[in-house]
Amino acid sequence: MEGGDSFLSCAVTLEWMTQGSITRKVNYKTASLRLIRNEFREMFMEITSEKHAAIRFALKSVNVFKKFMVEGKASIKFQEAGCTLFISNAPPTNLVGFLRTIFVKMTGDKDQGSNTTPAKQTMRSKLLSNKAQAFEEISPVTVADIHNAKKKIPKSTLTTPSPPAKKRKNEDSVKGPAPKKLYSPSPLTNTCSLNPEQQRVLDACLGGKNIFFTGSAGTGKSFLLKRIVTALPPDVTVATASTGVAACHVGGTTLHAFAGIGDGSGTLEHLCERAMKLPLVAQKWRKCKHLIIDEISMVDGSFFEKLEAVARHVRKNDKPFGGIQLILCGDFLQLPPVVDKGKNGKRFCFQSPCWDKCIQLCFELKQVHRQKDSEFISILNSIRIGRVTKEISDRLVGTSRQKIESDGILATRLCSHTNDSKMINDSKLSDLDGEEKIFTSQDSDNATKLLDMQTIAPSKLLLKVGAQVMLLKNVNVNAGLVNGARGVVVRFEEGFPVVRFKNKKEYTARTERWYVKNSNGSLLCRRQVPLNLAWAFSIHKSQGLTLDCVEMSLSKIFEAGQAYVALSRAQSLDTLRVLDFDSRHVWADPNVLEFYQRFRRRLQQMEVIPLGRPLSDKTNKKLKLREILEKQMKQR
Repeated sequence: MEGGDSFLSCAVTLEWMTQGSITRKVNYKTASLRLIRNEFREMFMEITSEKHAAIRFALKSVNVFKKFMVEGKASIKFQEAGCTLFISNAPPTNLVGFLRTIFVKMTGDKDQGSNTTPAKQTMRSKLLSNKAQAFEEISPVTVADIHNAKKKIPKSTLTTPSPPAKKRKNEDSVKGPAPKKLYSPSPLTNTCSLNPEQQRVLDACLGGKNIFFTGSAGTGKSFLLKRIVTALPPDVTVATASTGVAACHVGGTTLHAFAGIGDGSGTLEHLCERAMKLPLVAQKWRKCKHLIIDEISMVDGSFFEKLEAVARHVRKNDKPFGGIQLILCGDFLQLPPVVDKGKNGKRFCFQSPCWDKCIQLCFELKQVHRQKDSEFISILNSIRIGRVTKEISDRLVGTSRQKIESDGILATRLCSHTNDSKMINDSKLSDLDGEEKIFTSQDSDNATKLLDMQTIAPSKLLLKVGAQVMLLKNVNVNAGLVNGARGVVVRFEEGFPVVRFKNKKEYTARTERWYVKNSNGSLLCRRQVPLNLAWAFSIHKSQGLTLDCVEMSLSKIFEAGQAYVALSRAQSLDTLRVLDFDSRHVWADPNVLEFYQRFRRRLQQMEVIPLGRPLSDKTNKKLKLREILEKQMKQR
C-alpha cells in the first residue's frame, strides 16, 4: 500500500440520527477524507470541503458497509457519534485502498479501542499531559503493519455478538471493518503491478491530460485501461469501446450507445439536434468529465469528427470535445474501422483535423507480456508493419508441419470470415456421437440482443462429450484457467460440463456472470457457463484473446493488419500452425505507417527541456546535481 491510501476524494453525505430519526444531514458534492492521528496517537477520520469547517470522527466502534465498492460507494457508521458517512463517486481503486488502510491500522493498533484502560482514567491522563492539540497524517501501511493485522484478525471485532447473531451476520456489514474481506485480494487492486511505462500513462490520466496510448498486441493495453477506469470517479467517468466485446472487457458500453447519434450518418446539424432532443443522451454528455474509448483504431475518422462537434454543441463549450478529458487506446496497425463501400471520408481517427487538437500526450507501450519468446516477438513486430523477410517467411511456413494437438485437444482454426467459423463449429459438433446438452443464458429482461452484441458468451450453447471448447473468463490464473485456454469436454457432472485443458487440469464449468452497461448507464447481466465452441473462431472475435493451441489459413485475408492480429493471438511459435503462409497476405496500411512515424517523432519531442533541445548527458547530470543540492538545502 502507498501513503496515498490515507486520503480519498469523493462525494459525501453525513447523517446524524437519534432514536431512528435523522436529526441533521449534510451533503458535500466534493470532499476530502483524511486519516490522521492526534497528539495521543488516536486515529481519526477528517472530512473537509470548501467553505466548510473540518469535521473529525474518532475511529472507534465503526461499522463498514462495502457491498458497492466496485461502484465507488461505501458507508461508515460511527456509533459513538451517532453519525453515518455515505461515500459516493470515489475512484474504486482508491476506495478499496482507503478502507483497507483503516482496517490494517485499526486492527494493528494495540491501544485503539482497547477496554483495558477505564475511560475516566484515559481522559484524566490526557488532561494532565499538557500536550498541545496536534494532528498529523497517519504513516503509510508497512509490511510489518500487515503481518501484525493478520495475527489479530480473529480478535479484531470491536463488539462481540451472541453466537446466533454471528452465524446470521451479513457479510456485507461487518465490524471493525470486515477483516477478512478487506484483507483478501480485490480485483480492483490487482496484484499485478503496473510497469513504469504503464504507470506513466496512469499518472497522465490522473493529471487530467487528454491522452492516446498505443502498443503492439499483448503489451497490456486492456489491463492498463481497466486500472485507469477504477482510478477515476465513476459518476463522471464513461468507459466505452468501438466494439461490444471490447466494451464488456472494460465494464462499459459501446461508443455508439453512449453518443446517442446512431452510426453518425446525416448532417452535423441533424446529429446535434438529435442528441439535444434526447434528454438522457444530453444529460450523459453534460455529466461526463472523463471519456475513455478503447479500440479507438476501429472508430472511423468521420464519426470521430462528428462526435467531437456534438460534444461541443451539447455541452455549450468550445474546447475540444466540450472540455471532456479524453483517454484513447488502440493499435492502428491491427484491425481497421469497418467503412461502407463507396463511402467517402476519413477512414482513421488520426486523419481528422480535430485529432491533434484533442490529444495532448501520446504514449507507446513496448513491453510484450503475451509472448515470452524473443524470436516470436521479433517476427510479430515485423509482421505488424508489413515487413516479411525470407527468414520470417521460412520460419512461419515451417510451422505448417508442427503437431500442436495433445490429449484430444485440437487446434482452434482462426478464420477471416465469421460465417466460416460458425459453419466449422456446427459441422464438427454434429459429427460427434452422444447426447447434446443445451445451455441457455439467463439474461436481464429484454436484453438478450444487446448482450449478444456486447459479450463473448453465447445466449445458447450446444455441447457434447468430445466438444472442443475455449474458456471465456479468467477462472484461476495460477492454475492456467484463463480467458482463451483450450480444452475438451470429457463428461457432464450435476448438469455442468467438465473440461480437461491443455495443461491436463480438469474444471467443472459452472455459471459465471458478464456485465455490460446499456445506453442509460444501467447494468445488464448475462449468466452462462464460460465456454464456447472452439474448433474455429473468427479473427475479429479473437482480438484480445491469447490462444495456447491455434492454427490458421491466411489465404482469405482481406484487410491490412488482419494477418498480424491472427498471428499475435498465439502464445508462442510452438503453439502455432500456419497452413498456407504467403508474404502477399501480410501488409500494413501506408496511412497508418506514416501516422506512426509522426507519432514516434512526437514522442521524441516530448523528451525535451523547455528550450526545445534534447537532454544531453551533461544536462542530465546538471539537473540531477541540482535536485540533490535542493534536497540537501531542505534538510538543513
